[in-house]
Amino acid sequence: ALCAHENPLGSSNISKTSAVTSANMSDLSRTVPQEQLPSQDLHPSPTPVINLGHLSLDSVTRSGVVNDIAKACRDLGYFQVINHGISQSVMDCAVKAASDFFKLPSEIKEKFASEDLRQPVRYDTSSKDSISMSRAFLKLYAHPLSDWIQYWPQQPPIYREYMEIYAVEARRVALQLMEAILEALGLGKEYLNEKFQEGSQLLSVNCYPKASQGAMTIGLAPHSDYGFLTILLTSCRGLEVVDRSSNSWRTVQQLPHALHVHVGDHMEVLSNGLIKTVVHRAILNSEEARISIASIHGFALDEKVTCAKELVDEQNPQKYKESSLSDFLDHLAANMDNKQRNFLESLKM
Repeated sequence: ALCAHENPLGSSNISKTSAVTSANMSDLSRTVPQEQLPSQDLHPSPTPVINLGHLSLDSVTRSGVVNDIAKACRDLGYFQVINHGISQSVMDCAVKAASDFFKLPSEIKEKFASEDLRQPVRYDTSSKDSISMSRAFLKLYAHPLSDWIQYWPQQPPIYREYMEIYAVEARRVALQLMEAILEALGLGKEYLNEKFQEGSQLLSVNCYPKASQGAMTIGLAPHSDYGFLTILLTSCRGLEVVDRSSNSWRTVQQLPHALHVHVGDHMEVLSNGLIKTVVHRAILNSEEARISIASIHGFALDEKVTCAKELVDEQNPQKYKESSLSDFLDHLAANMDNKQRNFLESLKM
C-alpha cells in the first residue's frame, strides 16, 4: 500500500544527460577544511544517471553499464541510479517512518541518546560531533537484521516494518553495484564476495529543519563516508558535492525515483587510489524540512580493508595502510574535539 507522504520524492526533474556494534559510522570518517568554495548551481555539470536494470541484460549491454559506473566512480565519486528495483512506495514509506520518528516527543527519542559511539542505535542532535551543524539523526545497524532490529525504535509503530523493507532493498542495490565496480577494477565481481556478504550496513537517518531567514544554512559540514558505498535516499534537495574539475560545490538535483550513490573512503583504499572518495555536505532547504536516509556499506567490524594486491605493483605501490570499521571508531573517539579529523588521511602511506 502507498504511504501518505507529505513531501513526495522527486519533485524536480533533471535530464539524464545533465559488525558488530556502532551506530555511528557516518559520524563521519572525514572532514575537509571549511573553504568557501564557490557554488556551480547556475551551470551545474551533469550527474551521471545509471540504469541498473541494464546490468542484467546481455553481456555487451552489461559491459557498457559497468564502464559507465567505472567512469563515474573514477571521475566524480558519485552518480545516481534508476530502475534499481526499489518501489516508490517502499522509498516513500521509509521516508515517512523517518519523518514520523523525528516528530515524536523528545523524551521518547532521547531514550536512544548516547555518547557511546559503539551503541547499536544512537539518537542525537547537532553540536556534539563538530560535523552536524543543524540536524537530528538516528543511526542504527541493519545487517544482519536478525542481530539488530530488536534494538530499533518501536515507535512510531510503522518504523521497524517500513525501515526494514527499505534496508534490505538498499543493501541489495549496494551489493549489485559493488559487483560492477569490482568487475570494472579488473578484480572480478566475485572478489572478496564472502566479506561483502557478511559485511556491515549502517542506516544514518537524518532530519534537517527548513532553513530560516538569515540563519546558518549548512546542515552537515563537508565530509566523506567511511565505507565502500553509501546509498542515499532524500526527500528534497539539499545535498551538495565537491566538483573536482572546478573545485566548487554542486547541488545534486532530485531525479524522480532515483537514488544517489557515494564512493566512500574504503573504496579508495581497496582500489589503491584508482577511485577517490567524494566530499559532500548537506544544505538546509528553504522550502521544507528534509529527510535523508544514508545506507552505508562496509566490511564487518574487525575485518581489515587493504589495497587489493592485484592493483599494487612497482609503478603503483601501496598507498594506504589497512584498517577496519573498529579502527575508524577508535580514530573517531580519539578525535571528537578535532574539527579537522580525517580518517582517510591517517591511512595514507
